[in-house]
Amino acid sequence: MLPRSDYERMLEVAIAEARIGLREGGIPIGAALCDATGQVLGRGHNRRVQENDPSIHGETDAFRKAGRQRHYQNTIMVTTLAPCWYCSGLVRQFRIGTVVIGESTNFTGGVDWLVENGITVINLDSSVCREMLADYIHQNPAIWNEDIGE
Repeated sequence: MLPRSDYERMLEVAIAEARIGLREGGIPIGAALCDATGQVLGRGHNRRVQENDPSIHGETDAFRKAGRQRHYQNTIMVTTLAPCWYCSGLVRQFRIGTVVIGESTNFTGGVDWLVENGITVINLDSSVCREMLADYIHQNPAIWNEDIGE
């Protein structure tokens, strides 16, 4: 495991992506796929609203932008919010070894399932992430409910 400060630095990349998404009129969820040292391989944000594509979550966007990797076991998925079941499945399918989440208060997603399946999950409990998404949910409940499948 890396020092907490390294995970916080990686989370800053995901937060920057979430802010881009918010400026674009989308849901403020950002992510980055990093190597074992914290080097960013790919970064992205939720673009479901902007592109009218329900499959573009922050994690999937970062994963796609990272391009093909020979192995994923030593990679780190960093996301501003606990990954939903769709994104948790992506992590499990490709055996991404660690998931760093900014917060899980607004949405718990598949965190317990990831842990049960041997994925290391680190929750940084970021007030920045928590407040950014809570504000969005309050202002856009219908879009949020669509995003989580309700």
